[in-house]
Order: sequence, then C-alpha cells, then structure tokens
Amino acid sequence: MPTELPPNRWVFPDPTEADDDLVAMGADLEPATVLAAYRAGLFPMPVEGADHMAWWSPARRGVLPLDALRVTRSMRRSSGRFTTTIDEAFDEVVAGCADPSRPGAWIDSAIAAAYRELHRLGWAHSVEVWRGNRLVGGLYGLAVAGLFAGESMFHHETDASKVALMRLVEVLSDGVDGRLLDVQWATPHLASLGVIEIERVAYVHALHRALALPLPDRLLAR
Repeated sequence: MPTELPPNRWVFPDPTEADDDLVAMGADLEPATVLAAYRAGLFPMPVEGADHMAWWSPARRGVLPLDALRVTRSMRRSSGRFTTTIDEAFDEVVAGCADPSRPGAWIDSAIAAAYRELHRLGWAHSVEVWRGNRLVGGLYGLAVAGLFAGESMFHHETDASKVALMRLVEVLSDGVDGRLLDVQWATPHLASLGVIEIERVAYVHALHRALALPLPDRLLAR
C-alpha cells in the first residue's frame, strides 16, 4: 500500500475558476504537496526561466478512455517482440523520459527527484518495455485511488512506448468502472491512440469519482 502522508500545508486554487491552463505558481515538490495537487486536478510542470514551480490544469484535458485505446496491427505485432514489467526500473524510465536531447524535454532534476520519492512511497509507478535485457521504452505516472496520471513516456525502438501504454491500459482495465487515465494534453500523437479532450469541469467531476475507487490490484503488488 502507498504510504499515507501528513496533510499538505499549501492550498491550491479551484482549477474550474482558472482562466488559463496555468493555475498557480509556487509551493514545493514535497510528496504531500504533489498528491494534494493531483487530488485537486492540477499537476506540476516547470516553466523555463521561472523561479517557482508552475501548477497546471488544462482547460481541455487529455484523457484516454480505457475502452478506446487504438491498437494497430503494428502495435499488436510489436507486443509480441517485447516483454513488459511494472516498477522494476523506475529510475531508468524517468531518465529515459528526461533525456534532454528529446524535443520539448521538461523533466528537470527537481521533478525527477520528486517522483523518485513518490515511487519510494508507493505512489508513482513505471511500465518498462524490454528487448531482451535492454530497456527500450516505458512510461511513468502517479496512481491515486482510481486515477492514473501519466507523466511521460519514451521509446528507443518503434512502438515500444505504445506497448507500454497497452500494458498500462491492461492493468487499469480490471472491471472497476470509473477509472481515469489522465494524459494532461491531447497531442496529435496521443489522439491517434484514442486520447480525447474533455472540458476542465468534466475532468474534475470524473476525478472526484475516480478518487473514491480502490487502486488496481496490480499496482498494490510491489
């Protein structure tokens, strides 16, 4: 079970009253702070050049309905070439996602350290994709009750990150209605996999429902 944390000392604004995707600046990246943010519908992402952490809640939130993942023939073939694991190489997955040579790289040392600590406490999880004993792709995110907030994914071989997403959807598809797979923003790439956009108010409503659910059993077994 994830380690329960003391109350957070910060108060986050109501995201439904925000005028933009950027809702707040400041606070810290302590585990209790980050968890409180996700429970309120926000997530941290640094802004280049800013002295304080930025907290976001997109006006149009990207989510992947678990029954809507588009599995192409190529993805299905790839799933047979790779093996997948959960929570066996969290730090390596974060490092792959944080590679500064990637376009749009945003995961800095503070973010990486914060999620490593959340992983140690049982809140953050990774899906690894392997070719033999070589890590070729993966994703990581935060699991809070029925919410899985996907943070980032990477691949070194074609379809490896997509296979990681397939495995995550499999883990979350345990028959419990109302689970929420949040991907923050719906990029064209994610939209091609089945991600849709919903209004912020609808996201917060779905979030409240998800937070009343139990964690998937597979994420409890560590």
